Amino acid sequence: MYHYYCLNQISEAGMEGMTEQYVPVSDPGKADAILVRSAAMHDMEFSPELKAIARAGAGVNNIPLDKCAERGIVVFNTPGANANGVKELVIAGMLLASRDIIGGINWVQENEEDGNIAKDAEKAKKAFAGCELEGKKLGVIGLGAIGVLVANAATHLGMDVYGFDPYVSVDSAWRLSRNIHHAKTVDELYKNCDYITIHVPAMDSTKGMIDKNALGLMKKGVIVLNFARDVLVNEEDMIDALESGQVRHYVTDFPTPVIAGVKGAIVIPHLGASTEESEDNCAKMAVRQIMDYLEYGNIRNSVNYPDCDMGMPGENKRIVLLHYNKPNMIGQFTRILADDNMNIADMANKSKGGYAYTMIDIDSEIPERVADDLRQIDGVLRVRIVN
Repeated sequence: MYHYYCLNQISEAGMEGMTEQYVPVSDPGKADAILVRSAAMHDMEFSPELKAIARAGAGVNNIPLDKCAERGIVVFNTPGANANGVKELVIAGMLLASRDIIGGINWVQENEEDGNIAKDAEKAKKAFAGCELEGKKLGVIGLGAIGVLVANAATHLGMDVYGFDPYVSVDSAWRLSRNIHHAKTVDELYKNCDYITIHVPAMDSTKGMIDKNALGLMKKGVIVLNFARDVLVNEEDMIDALESGQVRHYVTDFPTPVIAGVKGAIVIPHLGASTEESEDNCAKMAVRQIMDYLEYGNIRNSVNYPDCDMGMPGENKRIVLLHYNKPNMIGQFTRILADDNMNIADMANKSKGGYAYTMIDIDSEIPERVADDLRQIDGVLRVRIVN
């Protein structure tokens, strides 16, 4: 029996995937797993029972990743589950920036009592004229789950699409339309594209990457879209670029006190993944990952431990170990098993930064004393017998 706790309301479509082995609890201190969306967890105390946290979404800045890793708590997210919802809003953002739809709607609302509104609209509409997307150049920075969908969709709108991602995955490369031009440098996008949309994670190397220098390389009148993370753009530099006309519009899904209300900025209240479908997909993915980890020890889409998947153990028994990534850990594990005359049927070991994960299938029962001996090894953070 496994116990879980939901810090936020999680889509019923996801929770329906839980089997009878999973029981909700009212106290997070008694949970084997916690499911969360946006609730802040940095000040939470984690009990020794907690084995996993699943974020129904991509961003995990609300979760203390290092603290969890130190305690052998695997943190999952759901990359790609909300990609289509974000993609559609990016396309909407391009349309809002190209055609002054918002200005036109506001004009109608301001003149709603005008008895001649239809006639007057014909005269007023020239003030809201814009341009079409077809034939324009779009630069997509980051070709992950969302970037690929945006790039492909833009080609169907008749746009000339350039993509840049030095770390593009094989999976993303397979899904990318052959009509996408592959830029060798990000500067190539800056210099040539009419629209630039950014889809990279917030890391030390990407924070503030759209700054004064980057903006200065762009075409005058460029439209910049940010549906990834607010910190990727230096907002003070962006305001200067908007005021000078270097940037025609900045479309962002992240309202901040700095950018809200700035002329030329189209600020959306973080609606990218706010669709029923996205919430359902994220919940389903989070639940599947939690169940696969608790029942079989498989890790998929973890942000603080390496992915490691050995499928179902079948008739074997499985030991999983979360530990520091340091020399001779495997040797110590196998030595303890050998001393107990235990035969290893299969094994996998993966590392991610300072942490590692080892899965070992044994073709016999595993006495609890073996797990206790493994826990005594310096550098071992958690040991579980999962089957």
